[in-house]
Amino acid sequence: METQHNKLANDKIKTQQLTVLPDEKVSFGQSALLGLQHVMAMDVYVVPFLIAMLIGLQSGQSSALIQSTFIAAGIATIIQTHFCMRLPIAQGPSYVPIGAIVGIYAASGGGDLGWSTVLGASLVGAILVIILGFTGIFNKIVKTFIPPIVGGTIIFVVGLSLMPVGLSNNIYNAAGPSINQNIYLALTSAIVLILCVMLGSVFHKKGRVFRIASVIIALIAGCIAANIMGVLDLSAVSQARWFSMPQVPFADFSFTFNFSAIITMVIIYIVLMAETTGTWFAVSNVIDKPLTDKQINRGVIGEGIGCFIASLLGSTPVTGYSTNAGVISITGIASRRVFIAAGFWFILFGFSGKLAALISAIPSAVIGGVFVIVCGIIAISGLQVMKNESIGEKEMYVIAVPVILTLALTLLPKDFLYSLPTTVQYLFGSPIATAAIAAILLNKLLPSGK
Repeated sequence: METQHNKLANDKIKTQQLTVLPDEKVSFGQSALLGLQHVMAMDVYVVPFLIAMLIGLQSGQSSALIQSTFIAAGIATIIQTHFCMRLPIAQGPSYVPIGAIVGIYAASGGGDLGWSTVLGASLVGAILVIILGFTGIFNKIVKTFIPPIVGGTIIFVVGLSLMPVGLSNNIYNAAGPSINQNIYLALTSAIVLILCVMLGSVFHKKGRVFRIASVIIALIAGCIAANIMGVLDLSAVSQARWFSMPQVPFADFSFTFNFSAIITMVIIYIVLMAETTGTWFAVSNVIDKPLTDKQINRGVIGEGIGCFIASLLGSTPVTGYSTNAGVISITGIASRRVFIAAGFWFILFGFSGKLAALISAIPSAVIGGVFVIVCGIIAISGLQVMKNESIGEKEMYVIAVPVILTLALTLLPKDFLYSLPTTVQYLFGSPIATAAIAAILLNKLLPSGK
């Protein structure tokens, strides 16, 4: 009786956390505003910027890659949210393949041939992911190897692994302002975000607008603070063009198929799927809607189609972003219409250099302040998944070892990482995927207590 009472209480709490459910309708204006909020919280331009910097692309090539990445993220988000998985999930460029992309590019001689080899390998890998979805193989793997204790651990390490990245890359070591200014900017956006959420909780309907727009209000407040400090640089926005055409396949770039590059990218896609599963579990937990077999299969197909389209557009593999699960928790808005609007915003940014430059102009420390809070929310979601599980000696190790691995790999010096064999680099370069594999193996291999 007590257990049933607790379950009902938990269900009531979860229902109250969401003010708009996934299939509820939201007006066009609200969808546009809230969709923009998700876009601004995602840092989509960072991955193509890093790749362009690492392989030495020219300014025009770098802009073209960023454009293609925005458009690919938009199309993939609409495909996954509206047609395939039909859950509030936003797609964006994955950090996982960066090392492999740089390696394949260099091994193929760089230049046009190097990039065409990267795109060819990505294209073939995406087709294999689609096949995994259609055959249901990936879903069988998930059902067999990822019970709640493992799923909760994966969600927890998703949030945990992103926190040091947000603190280090976005705040402490961010280019431009001094570290003092970055900390002040991050604190400003984080405090405004928490205040908006609290106002929404205290005043309910009257304060609802503060909660649902909390992320965008926090980012605007951070930008105002940056402008007062004199560190908000909008010069790139004024110089950018309003409209510019993206790259066209076979005219601006081509595809080259190299066997070793394809094998490398297939390994990357396996790691990528292990990581994106954590995002799916995080979103599923936040909206209190368990994943069905059909959704997982369709999600894998959607992931594959998104990566296939990204390759056709001359961009890199996409994946579900776990930060959006945190934003849903904060705002209480889980409508798929909002995410479809986010997809259209991405496409619009892809065709408009000026709008893309405006997003890029937000100081990274401002985004970092919001990002770290969102990561904390994701980690707590993982704990919620595990809270009803019996934690014995085996379960302690299933949770503890992946957490230790996540922190160890997140803080691993890059010099040491690059000294390891290439395949190991790909795996250790993604703390989430490594921790997920460790949790799965420990759960299967360790003996259960009596």
